[in-house]
Amino acid sequence: MSAQPKSDPLAEVAQRYSVAITPAMEALIDPTNPDDPIAAQFRPDARELEIAPDELSDPIGDEAHTPVKGVVHRYADRCLLKLVHVCPVYCRFCFRREMVGPDGDGTLTGAELDAALAYIESQPSIWEVILTGGDPFLLSARRVREIAERLAAIPHVKIIRWHTRVPAVDPLRVTPDLVEALRVDGATTYVVLHTNHVRELTEQARAAIARIVDSGVPMLSQTVLLKGVNDSVEALEALMRGLVEARVKPYYLHHLDKAPGTSHFRCSIARGQELAQELHQRASGLAQPTYVLDIPGGHGKAPLASPGVRERDGAYEVRDREGVWRRYEG
Repeated sequence: MSAQPKSDPLAEVAQRYSVAITPAMEALIDPTNPDDPIAAQFRPDARELEIAPDELSDPIGDEAHTPVKGVVHRYADRCLLKLVHVCPVYCRFCFRREMVGPDGDGTLTGAELDAALAYIESQPSIWEVILTGGDPFLLSARRVREIAERLAAIPHVKIIRWHTRVPAVDPLRVTPDLVEALRVDGATTYVVLHTNHVRELTEQARAAIARIVDSGVPMLSQTVLLKGVNDSVEALEALMRGLVEARVKPYYLHHLDKAPGTSHFRCSIARGQELAQELHQRASGLAQPTYVLDIPGGHGKAPLASPGVRERDGAYEVRDREGVWRRYEG
């Protein structure tokens, strides 16, 4: 009787979820370190096949707030516009991991983009449009300019915010033409860099960031709290300081969303609160992101940092930078 061939768990992971890493990120991986934080983010792991009971294919409820394809309208004054569903790298913890990739939801067709823009135009409460996906910086400079100009032509759209990993993971893609395309008359442009470890801020990445900021486009950052990647105050402090030095303002530190096969990256909220407090004690206010959770089911973001004020015996107590509660009359 012939032996059954052994299954390859990494092949199973790649069959279920998209896998890609750029040469820039591959070059950062230390092959002698089995716990390398860059490898952990981008290389497939057999643990991704372990689906916890509380994990969801749409953990933050995008689908429930999608009035037309490509648009997620969860908050009155802003919406997401998901132009593409491919990325230069596929993060192993991505909350949209079942929607992105070559076999994902696909790039919006011309008709679908027209319908998405018509919806945004029909909603005068929308002040800000957040371009995401997938990674919208995979679009050509021509397409970036076209879409930015069409959004800026909508009278009530005043802020255009591009979310991307490209300046860190594929910095040479941030060309002068792309940077020039970001700025349009009629709306203010922001770029939000997604980055999780200070080693991603290479010399080329800092140069790409500088091209954007020097053009007059301000940059913010988003980071996901990840066990084994950045779940120490030293790692978070180094990243946040590196971002500020590169002229990127830390914006959000996200508690990990409950996407399928990601539980090995998960920290507890208590640990996240502890790290946020330690970071507050050690680093400048410029280096402080807001620690948040996207509530499952599409209920929006909730701040998670431990409270700094409490009421006791008819007065207030406020917590100082050492964690000591001080009485405050007022």
